[in-house]
Amino acid sequence: MKYPVLTLSFFLMLYANVTFATDVGVFYYPGWNKTTVDSWGKIKPYPEREPLLGWYKEGTDTYTKTYTAWMKEYGIDYVIYDWYWEKNGGVQDTTYAIDSFMRNSSPSSIEFSLLWANHSGTPVSYKQFDEIINYWITHYFSNERYKRINDTPVVYVFSHDRLSADAKTFGATPKELLRRARAAAVKAGYKGIYFVGSASADKKRLDFTDLGNTYDALSAYNYHLGSAEKSARRKLSTSYPDLAAGYAQSWKRIISKSSIPYILPLTSGWDRSPWGGSADPIHDRSVSTPENFYEHLQKAKSTLNRYPNQTLNSVVICCWNEYGEGSYIEPTKKYQFRYLEGIKKYLK
Repeated sequence: MKYPVLTLSFFLMLYANVTFATDVGVFYYPGWNKTTVDSWGKIKPYPEREPLLGWYKEGTDTYTKTYTAWMKEYGIDYVIYDWYWEKNGGVQDTTYAIDSFMRNSSPSSIEFSLLWANHSGTPVSYKQFDEIINYWITHYFSNERYKRINDTPVVYVFSHDRLSADAKTFGATPKELLRRARAAAVKAGYKGIYFVGSASADKKRLDFTDLGNTYDALSAYNYHLGSAEKSARRKLSTSYPDLAAGYAQSWKRIISKSSIPYILPLTSGWDRSPWGGSADPIHDRSVSTPENFYEHLQKAKSTLNRYPNQTLNSVVICCWNEYGEGSYIEPTKKYQFRYLEGIKKYLK
């Protein structure tokens, strides 16, 4: 019996038609646990933003078990907690969410990571930077559910520009500081720290050589620019489709320029009205519906399929619960689970 000869082109054809489950992360804003004031006070005038669970108290174990179970069921692999350090020293009082996660995590749960929200004017010295890194090492990295890439703990950095400016005040650079952080992690028994830096959507502010020499990968918390097609000079988005088109243009440009991986940032929308509104009020019209969010997801999946190595076949979504900025996929009374259903359908 003769068997057909399997050529290289045959295997390439098979591979071209195979899609892989995307590694999905989601940013999490810990802002809904105030005990002395109503943390939901500025959100309640926008009833379409009310969570499915109501105006809950964040950080309770019951709530944490509920939302992490939803994340796992609908294809979110890890949650990235916004994490802050006070300028005058010490971790900011917003760790209740991550603390509750660690109390309730198990080998079968999703993973977690940190977004160092470094817009509080820190670090102000080498000593303070070392305190920040040592806090991560001693409090988080040993947890079995801490997110790793290449067996290395992952930390997202909110703003490269801010880190550069703050480091400059005491004669340092981001490259030097992150090298120092990796060395501290190695000394503690880890392979280092896998730093994911912020890649701006603004061409004038992006030095790929500097970023490539400093970070292990790039991503972003969010972008604000719309499509370049509407103007020779890119401006803030004026609708969600416009914002999504701006994201797609940034993906293409950064993938083509970056020498290190780029984890695709996605957005569920933008409307900062509860927090006082954007500088340009028209930008706050960048509000999504589940249907045009699905289009955004499909565009991202197509990009991942085309560039699996450059993107690590990974995305990170802004955000789970940024209700003040209009960026949320947590189930609400208005849309129920429709945003999460899109993630499961189009990314997994």
